[in-house]
Amino acid sequence: MRLLFLGPPGSGKGTQAKLLAGKHGIPHVAPGDIFRQETAAKSELGSLVEGIMARGDLVDDATTLRVIENRLSSEDARNGFVLDGYPRNLAQAEALERVLSSRGESLDLVIDLVAPEEKILERARMRRVCAQCGEPYSLATQRPRVPGRCDACGGELVVRKDDREETVRERLSLYERLTKPLETYYGEKGMVRVVDGEGEVAEVARRIDRELRSRGLVQS
Repeated sequence: MRLLFLGPPGSGKGTQAKLLAGKHGIPHVAPGDIFRQETAAKSELGSLVEGIMARGDLVDDATTLRVIENRLSSEDARNGFVLDGYPRNLAQAEALERVLSSRGESLDLVIDLVAPEEKILERARMRRVCAQCGEPYSLATQRPRVPGRCDACGGELVVRKDDREETVRERLSLYERLTKPLETYYGEKGMVRVVDGEGEVAEVARRIDRELRSRGLVQS
């Protein structure tokens, strides 16, 4: 099962992609996570990525493709994967298609997780992250036992820069301009299933599961 999750920042696609990958025993593949892992491991690729980010630049398409191609070639991805955060634009989508095609593979389904902009902004306002261990919380649905403190390590809960309203609006605008065209790109191939991202995490997961079952990708 080879899946791609689309959806604006804050739609919940990262959460759902990780849940689905864990449930089916396939890797959750997200460029940002890989960049951080490679940088921490001080690999050649990690040093390259670290240098790019230290300059305040975005990692270029060619380097990102190299990272993704290397990850999808891993042994644990032989039976499938869940892509989250790649591709982000049409050029990346076409490059991914060439990589998969060269191995006789293709994406099975694209899940487009949708949520109203106001709901995304509301989620961001409610989101908190532990400054020490990175554990996420929501003041609406996942409150810490002690206000302002992480349940796991006791660290202070903070608002990430990415969750400030001006940053969220900027990221949504960028998504509309660069990534939303992928809905048409994959839609013309008959691969897109639109899923409502509003509601509890478990309910959204059930909606996604129904789409997978309707396509015969998981057993009924």
